[in-house]
Amino acid sequence: MNILEIIEKKKVDDILTKEEIEYFVENYTNGNITDYQAAALIMAICINGMTQDEILDLTMAMANSGDILDLSDISENIVDKHSTGGVGDKITLIVAPIIAALGIPVAKMSGRGLGITGGTADKLESIPGYNINIGIDEFKQNIKDIGISLIAQTLNLAPADKKIYALRDTISCTNSTPLIASSIMSKKIASGAGSIVLDVTCGSGAFMNTKEEARKLAKLMALIGKLANRETICVLTDMNEPLGYSVGNSLEVVEAIHALKGNMAEDVKDVVLNMCIQMMNVSGLYPNPLENKYKVMEVIENGKAFEKFKELVKRQGGDVSYIENPEKFEKAPIIMPVLSDDFGFVEKLDAGKVGKAGLELGIGRKKKDDSIDYRVGLIFDKKIGDEVKIGDVLAYVHAASPEKAIECVEAIKEAYTIGNRKISKENIIEII
Repeated sequence: MNILEIIEKKKVDDILTKEEIEYFVENYTNGNITDYQAAALIMAICINGMTQDEILDLTMAMANSGDILDLSDISENIVDKHSTGGVGDKITLIVAPIIAALGIPVAKMSGRGLGITGGTADKLESIPGYNINIGIDEFKQNIKDIGISLIAQTLNLAPADKKIYALRDTISCTNSTPLIASSIMSKKIASGAGSIVLDVTCGSGAFMNTKEEARKLAKLMALIGKLANRETICVLTDMNEPLGYSVGNSLEVVEAIHALKGNMAEDVKDVVLNMCIQMMNVSGLYPNPLENKYKVMEVIENGKAFEKFKELVKRQGGDVSYIENPEKFEKAPIIMPVLSDDFGFVEKLDAGKVGKAGLELGIGRKKKDDSIDYRVGLIFDKKIGDEVKIGDVLAYVHAASPEKAIECVEAIKEAYTIGNRKISKENIIEII
């Protein structure tokens, strides 16, 4: 058995055996298979797809490529939450402290940015001092002591996925259903939570552009979770428009801070409440779903959720003064408005175009070893359904240079469609 034969099989759309998939995962993880050979196989998978059995085998091979945590000694009610990603998706930063404040332990291993924006790990690293790379023992101790820990994917947990995840980003293979499902579920299985709630985004700013694609991915991940003895619920959410009013790493942390204090954009609030309610349901600690919405709002209003976020940041080495006073976050040197050339109502704000514009600012990575500029990003004043007059500010571009700012302003204008219809937006599409 060798990697060239495996590449050739998948290139002609043949089905890989469990042993061939395990051979690839093991040997890519230990360095016997090169990046360019792995890239060839990943591209063939992206083009030709995989059967359900192949996806399950790939998931379990990646999960078993390192340690699989057992957190049952801490609690039987630990819940993990994951998003398939999008533009302006800061939901984990809001949901995780809320759930922990409700007494449900949250154990989450987050990825760095894949595609057009930074990931949860990147957003957390924009907080000065926050250590996303703590060891497993400290991870477990944090969950025991304060009920929450958010870390990066460690070398010992699903290391095969960590390598494949980074490689996919650089060869335009981020939107493959088999690769997304196996990547997410291998991490979830390895990280030890007994229950998993997945935010499956769909739209122009997501890996899955249509509801049908998102529904297929959600059902596949729910099946993988079931076979791995993890209760798994998927919530389909809209990502045709950026989520919330900010896009960019430190800018999204600031928005999350305001949200935890009760100042939440309506689309963010809708997703946050639904994700929290599902996490409460699967935890087994909150049997009355009709009361759960009010319990979520209670821990926001009494400040417990915000205090839990501060506790998390302090515990992992972050400077809590930035959480207490978000004005301390370093700002981009250039802040330039995007002005409307038309009047009417915002009918569309294309999240895909926004994400690509943000990538040029430095929000995300073009190559796996690229650095992210935590300061840059976008703040939106006008979103779908809002009335607009000529000269109104649609958004503000936060950029590292005047040239980058001017380029982004033009790109964001292209992302807006302004017409004469006032339309509404549906955030929660379906629960699977």
